[in-house]
Amino acid sequence: MARKVLNRKELREESDAAERAGKTKKKAAEKDADGAKKPVKRKSRAKVAKEVRLKAFWGVFNQSMKRVALFEYSQRKQALKKAEELSTSAKSPHFVQPVKEVIEE
Repeated sequence: MARKVLNRKELREESDAAERAGKTKKKAAEKDADGAKKPVKRKSRAKVAKEVRLKAFWGVFNQSMKRVALFEYSQRKQALKKAEELSTSAKSPHFVQPVKEVIEE
């Protein structure tokens, strides 16, 4: 079966004419009865991300990265001591790593 041959130039002219007619209607709709343009609705501003405060701690972790204990940042010696105790008593080694957690007010 043969297809119908389309005249691309005619189709283009038709679409351009329809587009031009649509723009003129749009411009007419924008103007009020006074002839002034309608105010353009402003886009809403993006909300500013809430500032999150963090506090540092020392965490004692096992080999599978599970936190076993948590100490204040000023108590690093106690954290190291706890990791040493757990490493000697348990089969797997434990280590100390800094942890930051969110402070909720």
